[in-house]
Amino acid sequence: MAAAAAAGRRSEAVSPQWAPPQHDPAGAAAGLGDCEDTPVRPLCNPRGICSRAYFLVLMVFVHLYLGNVLALLLFVHYSNGDDSSDPGPQRRAQGPGPAPTLAPLTRLEGIKVGYERKVQLVADRDHFIRTLSLKPLLFEIPGFLSDEECRLIIHLAQMKGLQRSQILPTEEYEEAMGTMQISQLDLFQLLDQNHDGRLQLHEVLAQTRLGNGRWMTPENIQEMYSAIKADPDGDGVLSRQEFSNMDLRDFHKYMRSHKAESSQLVRNSHHTWLYQGEGAHHVMRTIRQRVLRLTRLSPEIVELSEPLQVVRYGEGGHYHAHVDSGPVYPETICSHTKLVANESVPFETSCRYMTVLFYLNNVTGGGETVFPVADNRTYDEMSLIQDDVDLRDTRRHCDKGNLRVKPRQGTAVFWYNYLPDGQGWVGDVDDYSLHGGCLVTRGTKWIANNWINVDPSRARQALFQQEMARLAREGGADSQTEWALDRAYRDTRVEL
Repeated sequence: MAAAAAAGRRSEAVSPQWAPPQHDPAGAAAGLGDCEDTPVRPLCNPRGICSRAYFLVLMVFVHLYLGNVLALLLFVHYSNGDDSSDPGPQRRAQGPGPAPTLAPLTRLEGIKVGYERKVQLVADRDHFIRTLSLKPLLFEIPGFLSDEECRLIIHLAQMKGLQRSQILPTEEYEEAMGTMQISQLDLFQLLDQNHDGRLQLHEVLAQTRLGNGRWMTPENIQEMYSAIKADPDGDGVLSRQEFSNMDLRDFHKYMRSHKAESSQLVRNSHHTWLYQGEGAHHVMRTIRQRVLRLTRLSPEIVELSEPLQVVRYGEGGHYHAHVDSGPVYPETICSHTKLVANESVPFETSCRYMTVLFYLNNVTGGGETVFPVADNRTYDEMSLIQDDVDLRDTRRHCDKGNLRVKPRQGTAVFWYNYLPDGQGWVGDVDDYSLHGGCLVTRGTKWIANNWINVDPSRARQALFQQEMARLAREGGADSQTEWALDRAYRDTRVEL
């Protein structure tokens, strides 16, 4: 597989010129070793969009109702104590055997906003890469895909069939959270971010942004308060006494009894996955090879990343602001390397070093990609919600985001979801990569995502690549029956 990826298509052999990986002395002190199987370190600053407390809340909110989520917050609070004397079983776990040293990850330098450089990604044609922001490191490439390629991707997705993009609870997460206990007082103290003895709406929203697959708004919270009689004076603020008088089981009953409409979901879209490996449609292989040359990453990393995700947003479709990659803590593992991790952990997350997003059509109305805090001087999660404005809400407040990218057929945008660690590998998750899909007000929006997966543990990523290479040599790749349908489409053509 890796050899085929390195060969690529000879007609697109010219590569863009990139700057070497950035080195950050401050990050190097906390960075990962070259090849040591070091424990996974925390990747985010406290209180950030991907802080450990927030991330665990985010993961569980996807699957549980409010009570269990808040129990998890307390769990995180207690587990953040002094663990220097005993690192715990997950921190002590060691990977199986030595793995080869991996080369540093390449990273394009932004220079400054608006900076353009010429590259040659295909034969006999120049592309221009323009820097859109430095925080996150975000770029735009007009004409990355041809109109024919865009149409073919849409056609293949329709032939494959799309499913609703919906977050649903799972029994595993409910079982993991079912044993947790929490007191009303401890819960209040965790939610009371400014420690003033009162719970404002934005403090509650910061920890209840997903609910059971639904997007929580100030109006939703106030309706819930009213239904369970939690806020007698109706001011939207809960005192310590009002909070202690509540029965948290009422939250469960309320959430079960209110079915969310599609407009109230975190994500309102349909999607499918298209195979890009050996035996895929030649256009799918060509696009993957083009991404390989664009990113200048190793063929092993790109070829072993997720397949192409194709998404359709109908009129009224949206995706509230989120980050594409999650940090890895002792309680989590990367989805793509979990099979070689030899660890038992309750949660898994997508570890996506880069996002390459393709616009497959021109959208009649709306549908921009918004980066609410791009190039802000500072970042504070609590400042995302001010008064009645929630910058993460892409249905109502996309116009207030710092940067919006208009969908144009064939254009690609790409960004890095992690900061560098100063040693050529993955550092902290970049809070500024927060982004979302604005409301489609008219027409249909088609996009595709190529995510490049890298485990923040350099040793675990090396072990994963080593194991996948072994499986490929033994013919294990041919057993991937889930892509049989995609291989059947390898000769599909679309007439314009």
